[in-house]
Amino acid sequence: MTSGDLRKKFLDFFKEKKHVIIPSASLIPENDPTVLFTTAGMHPLVPFLLGEKHPGGKRLANVQICVRTGDIDEVGDTTHHTFFEMLGNWSLGDYFKEEAIKLSFEFLTSKKWLGVPKEKLAISVFEGDPDAPEDTESKKIWRSLGISEKRIKRLSKKDNWWGPAGQTGPCGPDTEMFFWSGSESAPDEFDPENKKWVEVWNDVFMEYFKNLDGRYEALSQKNVDTGMGLERMLSAINGLGDDYKTDVFSPIIEKIEELSGKKYEDNKKEFRVISDHIKAATFIIGDKKGVEPSNLGHGYVVRRLIRRAIRYGKILNMPENFLVALIQKVVEIYSTSYSEIKRKENDIIAVVQREEEKFGKTLQEGLKQFEKIITKGNISGTDAFHLYDTYGFPIELTEELAKEKNLKVDKEGFEEAFKKHQDLSRTASAGMFKGGLSDTGMISIKYHTATHLLLSALRQVLGDHIFQRGSNINAERLRFDFSHPQKMTEEEIKKVEDLVNKKIKEDIEVVYEEMNLEAAKKAKAMGVFENKYGENVKVYTIGEYSKEICGGPHVKRTSELGHFKIIKEESSGAGVRRIKAVLE
Repeated sequence: MTSGDLRKKFLDFFKEKKHVIIPSASLIPENDPTVLFTTAGMHPLVPFLLGEKHPGGKRLANVQICVRTGDIDEVGDTTHHTFFEMLGNWSLGDYFKEEAIKLSFEFLTSKKWLGVPKEKLAISVFEGDPDAPEDTESKKIWRSLGISEKRIKRLSKKDNWWGPAGQTGPCGPDTEMFFWSGSESAPDEFDPENKKWVEVWNDVFMEYFKNLDGRYEALSQKNVDTGMGLERMLSAINGLGDDYKTDVFSPIIEKIEELSGKKYEDNKKEFRVISDHIKAATFIIGDKKGVEPSNLGHGYVVRRLIRRAIRYGKILNMPENFLVALIQKVVEIYSTSYSEIKRKENDIIAVVQREEEKFGKTLQEGLKQFEKIITKGNISGTDAFHLYDTYGFPIELTEELAKEKNLKVDKEGFEEAFKKHQDLSRTASAGMFKGGLSDTGMISIKYHTATHLLLSALRQVLGDHIFQRGSNINAERLRFDFSHPQKMTEEEIKKVEDLVNKKIKEDIEVVYEEMNLEAAKKAKAMGVFENKYGENVKVYTIGEYSKEICGGPHVKRTSELGHFKIIKEESSGAGVRRIKAVLE
């Protein structure tokens, strides 16, 4: 089965089951700084999981592109990826556990769909804890479908609980489906520690909301969120035992073999890191909110991915600018499903080439530093980590260079320093992205509504060339990027502030209606994210002043916003300005 076959079968199945198919959202969350990237299919749907009405209705399905970077250093085994596709279906207050489980079982086992033998399946369910009771209902449903008692395992929150996507938000117990990947018959009893049992699908029952203080409150609307990793399922159903042998990786792997003169089977970790990282970097740079390498936030992740790919390319003795040929392979694999990366192919290549050139200079400095270090003899763990952290040398490269000089490297000391670095990085990440749409409730909703007034005011003061280029909201302020070629004057800033505050004082009702995209365009509704929610959209109108396509949520009347004040206006890139504003 090809990746195209699996995507089509999944979407066709859920379309047949009365689900509306929605497009993949951007990799950069629209209004949630609690995470850097879209990490799961449910992430863009948080407002709707909390009760906001979705234009597509209560039953949805899609294939969502995702990026997870928390364990980037784990990439190199058979299943870890930074970029992946998640096939998912949702019930927004419609069906719950029984229908969700039966749908998953039918898609997996029916000969019309995937045709997986029931004998190759095992299940896990939530065992319960002080926050939530044991999920006996899911177990009972699986038993009714013919799954034996020995193949159902009760597991803890660590294994059978999903969410929230950020620090707070909707979450709940899940039931997971495992596929037996061994060539021999599956054992009668399910042992989750046996690596031949591969998790392929996850049904999450979102019954709770996790608050900032860590408490779990019952949601008024019970939802279902499921996720099937395309790469992992492809590998399992084709009996490959290795995600990197699927058709979403094999053309890249083959190109690396051609360029390096080495075989994948002899250099698996290097091949996997390079192919995974260049794929992730290609999609992040090519995203509709495209990101370039930098030393902060999203840009830092892109830089790290590119440089890590280059470092492992050095170990394979890859030629200069080898990443260009691999980007072309990524585009070739995905251009049918994600046309935007084909349109941006040349831009992506240019960005990566610039970064490769910068990193080449850094590597040269690292080699000079290496020569200084070895004057002391064997290389300590601290020095090995310094080469890794400051100059981008993987431990393998340091060991290879040391071996040529008949020197040893303190690998244990390096691992210790590396672990400290990981712990600090995770702690910093957890603290960096606090606030946002999903965890500040009404404050974020007010800021979200204020951006509509701000956009209309900017267009009135500066002209019709103004369009939104991005936004970011947290508990302290809103940040709004827009197209404009020059710095705003003090007078222009004051006019925009006054216009927004005038509309706030007018106490205008904020209303919305659902319509198809063509009708929204005819109604002259503004919309940067027009293709996010499919053919049907929600159009929010604030009197005669503002009309925008938007997913919500919003306040009921403008008078709820308070006093609007612009605290900063600055450049955000060529032809793009940025406003930071607060509500007082």
